[in-house]
Amino acid sequence: MNEIEIGRGKRGARAYSLDDVAIVPNRRTRDPQDVSVAWQIDAFQFEAPIIGAPMDSVMSPATAIALGRLGGLGVLNLEGLWTRYEQPEKVLEEITSLEADASNAFNPAVTRRMQEIYSAPIQPELITARLEEVREAGVVVAASLTPQRTQEFYRTVVDAGVDIFVIRGTTVSAEHVSQNQEPLNLKQFIYELDVPVIVGGAAGYTPALHLMRTGAAGVLVGFGGGATGTTRRALGIHAPLATAISDVAAARRDYIEESGGRYVHVIADGGLGHSGNIVKALAMGADAVMLGTSLARATEAPGAGWHWGLEASHPDSPRGDRVKVGTVGPLEEILYGPSHHTDGTSNIIGALRRSMATTGYSDVKEFQRVDVVVSPYQAK
Repeated sequence: MNEIEIGRGKRGARAYSLDDVAIVPNRRTRDPQDVSVAWQIDAFQFEAPIIGAPMDSVMSPATAIALGRLGGLGVLNLEGLWTRYEQPEKVLEEITSLEADASNAFNPAVTRRMQEIYSAPIQPELITARLEEVREAGVVVAASLTPQRTQEFYRTVVDAGVDIFVIRGTTVSAEHVSQNQEPLNLKQFIYELDVPVIVGGAAGYTPALHLMRTGAAGVLVGFGGGATGTTRRALGIHAPLATAISDVAAARRDYIEESGGRYVHVIADGGLGHSGNIVKALAMGADAVMLGTSLARATEAPGAGWHWGLEASHPDSPRGDRVKVGTVGPLEEILYGPSHHTDGTSNIIGALRRSMATTGYSDVKEFQRVDVVVSPYQAK
């Protein structure tokens, strides 16, 4: 590790964000149509390495179905509005109409009202109904709970017929210590389930390696909620994503050798609002990306141009804002084009194909070997 002296009493490793790195073309190029962006986890195959983040402004049962039909994976937030309200549309309309301040983000009155809205109890029968709605559409059923809620509701989720289970929190560790309650034993929990489990976030080699040892099928890298999260400001916690992905990819490599060949997928989560960062996340070693802001810009998105995460409504320590991201176009256009924007907000898969073709790689796994350089970004 390249440690530098911060001051006489503290040293730290130098870390890089995705904005700090750039992809370098090689001697070979390809036709973009010859490039495969397919992704497979466990027995489930997808046409694109795209996962819809379990955020109420991004994924409803309808948008999860739409994303599934477009070749991605939509993950439903089982602690969100669709499991708290029989008719969440009215609540969504209220959230999107709440008055913002001049920056279209922070407003204590908005946060207070969202805390009230999300204080409604989660209804197990609504968990079952929402997952059945997705299953009846014939797409892969994926759902998410935080570690704190997993033990309470996972049996309902499994009984409803989930295909992929996601445990997603700001930071998830394989060993949580608590003197107040029995912590979730991830290794035992994953062992007893009959479905692949994706767990995170993690942001370093050691915590990721421990998560892999629990039997997880995939590890989320990052803290999610890139555009909406305030974890850095509120808690002082931040992990530059280029370095984090590279470190977790190294843990995956070593775990393959340690386990005798078991492959755990690395999934970048957070701060991927434009196609260039999605491309660079895969180049740094990710197998897939979990998208919030990019998909929140779709005309079908429940947030209607607004974006927020579950952290924004935490009853005691909210660590997120409701942010205006605008609307770009239909979900299909955002993923596959044709694009009418030059800023990387639409035709995400087309951009990925073109980057892979320009650097000469034929699939995502090969593309993880692409050359990169450190090139700190200077905003204009």
